[in-house]
Amino acid sequence: MKKFNIRKVLDGLTNVSSSSSASPQPGNRENDTIQENLQSEHFQLCKTVRHGFPYQPSAMAFDAVQKILAIGTQSGALRLFGRAGVECYCQHESGSAVIALQFLINEGALVSALADDSIHLWNLRQKLPAVLHSLKFNRERITFLHLPFQSKWLYVGTERGNIHMVNVESFTLSGYVIMWNKAIELSSKTHPGPVVHISDNPMDEGKLLIGFECGIVVLWDLRTKKADYRYTYDEAIHSVAWHHEGKQFICSHSDGTLTIWNIRVPAKPAQIITPHGKHPKDGKKPEPCKPILKVEYKTTRAGDPFMVLSGGLSYDTVGRRACLTVMHGKSTAVLEMDYPIVDFLTLCETPYPNDFQEPYAVVILLEKDLVVIDLAQIGYPIFENPYPLTLHESPVTCCEYFADCPAELIPALYSVGSRQKRQGYSKKEWPISGGNWGQGTQSYPEIIITGHADGSIKFWDASAIMLQVLYKLKTAKVFEKARNKEDKPSTDIVDEDPFAIQILTWCPESRMLCVAGVSAHVIIYRFSKQEVTTEVVQLLEVRMPYELNDVDSPEAAGEQTPAVSTPGATSSPQSALPPAQTHPSTSSNSSDGPRDNVPCLKVRCSPLKQSPGYQVDLVVQLLWVSGEPPQQITSLALNSAYGLVVFGNFNGLAVVDYFQKTLLMNVGVQELYGLADPFQRQPRSPRKARQPSGGVCDVNDGSNASEDRCKSPTSAKMSRKLVTVPDQKHETVAEHIHRRRSLQPKKRVCGVRSAAQVSRNRAGSSIVRTPSAPDLHAKDSSFSRSRSSSVTSLERESREIISSFHFSETLSRKGEAMPGPSLWVGTSQGSMLVLPLTVPASSELRMQQAPAVSFGGVVTRLKGGILSMATLDSAGAPLHPPYELWYDPNLPDEREEKDRWKRRRPASPPSGSQEGAPDTHYVVLCSEKQAEVIVLPAQTSAFKHNITEASFVLRADVVQMNTGCCIACFCANGHIMALSLPSLRPLLDVNYLPLTDMRIARTFCFSNLGQALYLTSPTEIQRLTYSQETCDNLQEMLCELFTPVETPEAPNRGFFKGLFGGGAQSLDREDLFGETAAGKASRSLAQHIPGPGGMEGMKGAASGIVGDLARTRMALDERGQKLGELDERTAAMMASADSFSKHAHDMMLKYKDKKWYQL
Repeated sequence: MKKFNIRKVLDGLTNVSSSSSASPQPGNRENDTIQENLQSEHFQLCKTVRHGFPYQPSAMAFDAVQKILAIGTQSGALRLFGRAGVECYCQHESGSAVIALQFLINEGALVSALADDSIHLWNLRQKLPAVLHSLKFNRERITFLHLPFQSKWLYVGTERGNIHMVNVESFTLSGYVIMWNKAIELSSKTHPGPVVHISDNPMDEGKLLIGFECGIVVLWDLRTKKADYRYTYDEAIHSVAWHHEGKQFICSHSDGTLTIWNIRVPAKPAQIITPHGKHPKDGKKPEPCKPILKVEYKTTRAGDPFMVLSGGLSYDTVGRRACLTVMHGKSTAVLEMDYPIVDFLTLCETPYPNDFQEPYAVVILLEKDLVVIDLAQIGYPIFENPYPLTLHESPVTCCEYFADCPAELIPALYSVGSRQKRQGYSKKEWPISGGNWGQGTQSYPEIIITGHADGSIKFWDASAIMLQVLYKLKTAKVFEKARNKEDKPSTDIVDEDPFAIQILTWCPESRMLCVAGVSAHVIIYRFSKQEVTTEVVQLLEVRMPYELNDVDSPEAAGEQTPAVSTPGATSSPQSALPPAQTHPSTSSNSSDGPRDNVPCLKVRCSPLKQSPGYQVDLVVQLLWVSGEPPQQITSLALNSAYGLVVFGNFNGLAVVDYFQKTLLMNVGVQELYGLADPFQRQPRSPRKARQPSGGVCDVNDGSNASEDRCKSPTSAKMSRKLVTVPDQKHETVAEHIHRRRSLQPKKRVCGVRSAAQVSRNRAGSSIVRTPSAPDLHAKDSSFSRSRSSSVTSLERESREIISSFHFSETLSRKGEAMPGPSLWVGTSQGSMLVLPLTVPASSELRMQQAPAVSFGGVVTRLKGGILSMATLDSAGAPLHPPYELWYDPNLPDEREEKDRWKRRRPASPPSGSQEGAPDTHYVVLCSEKQAEVIVLPAQTSAFKHNITEASFVLRADVVQMNTGCCIACFCANGHIMALSLPSLRPLLDVNYLPLTDMRIARTFCFSNLGQALYLTSPTEIQRLTYSQETCDNLQEMLCELFTPVETPEAPNRGFFKGLFGGGAQSLDREDLFGETAAGKASRSLAQHIPGPGGMEGMKGAASGIVGDLARTRMALDERGQKLGELDERTAAMMASADSFSKHAHDMMLKYKDKKWYQL
């Protein structure tokens, strides 16, 4: 009988129970000597700022004195804008749509009304606005708000047609209510409908103009509490506007007409205008038009008034875009908009409604844009928008974030990007100019790069929590444009957006840029400040391995050999192919499909004029094989020092030398293992129909599909149908991503194409391909439609793809004494392999001789696919890959002066290593489930950590902090984690954001110094920090919305107006609406909710203990308030009991001496 050690069993149980903690591996004593400076107190997670256009806007307001614009959205968000760089985001807790906004002009406060019938008072005098008071209506639905200038009483119109008064200081209701049945004619038998307008007469604050939806307008006298005049029109009303003299007002109607009324002539309108209606010659009524949704009437001292309106177009203008009409005197200008109009506001010189308005601009809020028109210039030009609102100009498909970049990068990108700016903007300054910038000390350069569905790439300056576009690159210019249906590109990989950016990699030091597109193409760019015309675009066409349809046995499938082309090799292109008689379908001239040896997109043949900035150096395209399109690229890496680009997909990897424009290696995943393949890969049966791969668009449920689809101007020309996904309706986003990651390619065979077969390139190519969907790790922007769900478990286990790459100069072989170039490869099955590189030492040899790539074997295996890799030196500091210093490729003199092969290698102190002994390096791996640190050159495990069991990691990066480096992870369950290096101690674990949308998984990325971002909506980027230092300095970095500004003086009434009472009449609303005069409102009508706002409350919520104390104090205050209310009720009951006792005693005395017959 075999003995066992009970102590080992207990130790094993202990290890299993503590699987979430890092476990040092035995035999690695040198790890204990590394000093780790990062501790858990160095980490704290918080949001910093949100950029981009407010998603699904619904309301807008403007403070004419502070010059601040507020926009509310359908998700309950508030975005506030001032001068360039002044932005603020805040959110209503309920998440209900914002239906109305009203500023307390020059008071630093904002009132918002939501679709859940609540109104909120926001304090804007602090950097993080907070709600001071809330009022929830219980019995009536809110439809309109009006707050007179310099008044503390807010008018609230409801769906029932009533109007309530709210004191904005205490947020309490007044007992004064205007009931709908008293406002309209007593003889009217129908309900007038909801209140659609409330405003006071500019010259008499005691007269209130009330507009009902049915077409009735009432001039209500607040003092006498009755209607002075009633104005009736047959068509429904959408908006009302006053003339500043208070003698006329104008209404917009549902039939496209405008009616102008004199307040003392209620019988009929003084004038009826149909701005876009056709007027018949016989004098009949013009044909009805579309509703005029809003009209504004603004006067000027020196000329005719402005009438600005939205809508009202004729019904025969089918397909015409939304328009804004500006009527000034006899001229009418119709301004077409790119998107439907949500709201507009006319900006005026004075906030006083009883003075000449002097309009100077119109702010137009569109569904996906914000436009400001200059009314003072001929032609009404638009202002150049300083906000980063063009983020969604084409849907974002991938993001990368670079913090602490070289200082000269931002000026260089700005200098070439400034030449791309459009002309024809207004020469005036941006009119929304309020607020002040933050005073933070964080000054390191930050750059965000976004890839888009139309093939464009944008570089953004993200320094100091601001965002400004620097430069825009259009990758679609490299390809031919389709002139007709016959010239459509053969991109059957995606249904639309064939130029969409899928992955991008960037070297800030050398300024080399490499992008992979959804049509299986890779473009390599160099940065130049000189304009150049490229006669012929350098092209490298590559055949990837393709699927083996007719495999009868594993032995037959095992006859394939890897296609590895080395410099100087003279072997025939067919030497790597299996015998034709064994696999007749593998011939490049196979008749299995109509297309073969053709790319998805056609590179342009005409000369390409390239402006200063990023210019094409090489285009690599994967070819169709036997009627099957190439697979999308799932991983990409570039190294400027070696001159190499490596990319992988479902079939294998290819290494390209972009200096010599040749292909160095092209192998499948199985060939990387050689004879040491850890998997039993079984052949698949021939498939009957090809399942096409999807694009970079999100796969959401039907409700969000229309909003999140990646569409661009090119999508209408180049599209095709996709096969729908069966049985995918009820799975969660996390389950979908995890299932997609498990799908791998089928059996494949290599095909080699000779150099003679490729036109306009220097060398031939050979590659591997399989049709299936792309990988879904966080760097990958492709979340595509899955294949059929009828996949056997054996096939799931046998599939493996390339998931990540990492170039490094380290000890890649066992027993190696000197570091050397190497390429580390991660797969979706958790394998990490190494490919040692041999790179010529000098630039002269490098241009004559290509690097050599060899196989190094498997180093380790982890659970889940490998997401990221990095190397550390013996001191635990990041060992950055070598890079080439930037030079301008179009300036020969500069190329000679620069040492192109100068490489930076961080100094590695010989800590812990004996004299003469080889140095020690570490390689850090992070997979979907685990993290591991391996000692080099011994290739032994030093530390291993189980990150998650129930979920999986979407994005992981090794990032540099101020005092050390760590691994930052984002999991599908919403947790953001940080692990120390090299010991893998947990430093941070916060449940931040559940994965509810694939957009988040596709765009989430970490950067150095504790920065991160993701696309929180199709139009907005959310930035956050996990650095305690940044959180501490956040208050100083944030902008200020409120600045002390004197309110303009009221207009002069003049001598005669003051003498004869012709000026504006003021009203003491407190005498009418106060509790003394109007009494208290019904408690059941609305509920007052004290907000968490105020400076002390916000500071308390931002810091741990102080926040707890503030919450405790608030709870005590609430308890004290409740106790006080209880005391009041008790006192009232006691008084009532005393009164009852007194009355009973009096009754007893009254009837005490009386007989029963005297009662």
